[in-house]
Amino acid sequence: MSAFFEELDYCPTPIGALSLRRRRDLRLGVDVWEIMLGQDFLMTSHFTASEVALGRLGVAACRGDTLEIVVGGLGLGYTAEAVLSEPRVADLQVVEYLAPVIEWHESGILPMGTRLADNAGCRLVEGDFFAMAAGDGFDHEKPGRQFDAILADIDHAPDHLLDERSDSFYQPDGLRALKRHLKPGGVFGLWSDKVTDQRFLDRLASAFPEAWAEPVTFDNPLTGNPFTQTVYLARAEGG
Repeated sequence: MSAFFEELDYCPTPIGALSLRRRRDLRLGVDVWEIMLGQDFLMTSHFTASEVALGRLGVAACRGDTLEIVVGGLGLGYTAEAVLSEPRVADLQVVEYLAPVIEWHESGILPMGTRLADNAGCRLVEGDFFAMAAGDGFDHEKPGRQFDAILADIDHAPDHLLDERSDSFYQPDGLRALKRHLKPGGVFGLWSDKVTDQRFLDRLASAFPEAWAEPVTFDNPLTGNPFTQTVYLARAEGG
């Protein structure tokens, strides 16, 4: 049996103290990995259904083959892993602001070990997703490169941010700036830990010709009750 609680890493970052910890859930009899930023839970291995859904729904909405995908936010890696499990995906770039998170995947300290870091079709990129979206894009070697899908799982929700620097991204102008980096008919996907927010869906629809929300409901093992989060999706013109 593992230790009841272990802090695996702790380090300061520009947006707060980042920690990775593992604890034993005695009631369920499983180890749980948690990423925290200050007192905020960024991700827990207890709840992964909606992160997986973001990857699968985002790829499913894409047209064509040999897909090129960007995932914003690495975390424990469940969205990226879901993307890579889809046979149409040829190239994945995962943009992560916090360098230690990439190091955890490279060292194999997380539940999925080094599967993402070792995958030849996956590139882990240290960078500011929001600055890239507003600027020249997500490939420093090819400024202006366009992708089949850009999937983001960074903030808790469009109105619940980890850091105020991302606020403008969720406004119509920020969403239109992101759209420049999508191929014609390309897909934008966004994870939210809340039920569908019609106000954000309206903003999304003002920036994209097609926008919709996919509720993801799963059983919460801590409460025994169903819990609903949201994957927002939008499609660019053309294609």
